[in-house]
Amino acid sequence: MDQTLDTLENITYDELREGDVATYTRTLTEDELVLFAAVSGDVNPVHLDAAWAADSMFKERIAHGMWSGALISAALATVLPGPGTIYLEQSLAFKRPVKLDDTLTITLTVLKKEPKNRVTMGCDVRNQAGETVVTGEARVIAPKQKMTITKPRLPKITIEQ
Repeated sequence: MDQTLDTLENITYDELREGDVATYTRTLTEDELVLFAAVSGDVNPVHLDAAWAADSMFKERIAHGMWSGALISAALATVLPGPGTIYLEQSLAFKRPVKLDDTLTITLTVLKKEPKNRVTMGCDVRNQAGETVVTGEARVIAPKQKMTITKPRLPKITIEQ
């Protein structure tokens, strides 16, 4: 079946093979940074206040670490294994800051298939310069049944300036 940009197709537990790899890419915008702060409640000034962040160790505003974690979740839910995946555990090590307009590529690798449809996934997050920003592992329950779904349409939300 041809998969278009408007559909998501999963990879079932039986189809997964150790060593399988998939990627997911996203760019951090001003709106996404502010919306993540609003949704999470994390209003640390290092994320939101340019003057305050200029005096920090980073010298500029940075993304919330869990924004990268949320992208891993999105990659697991939409790419590998995809729709129907149940997220069980996640370890994360933050290696370098993510800045506004950074484009992150999440690479997921099937490390180990376990009983009861459990799968351990390697998670590697790199910026547009190829620098590692986050590493970790996730454990998921991979879907049993094959499915292709229509990608839900989400509202475009912007912040008033």
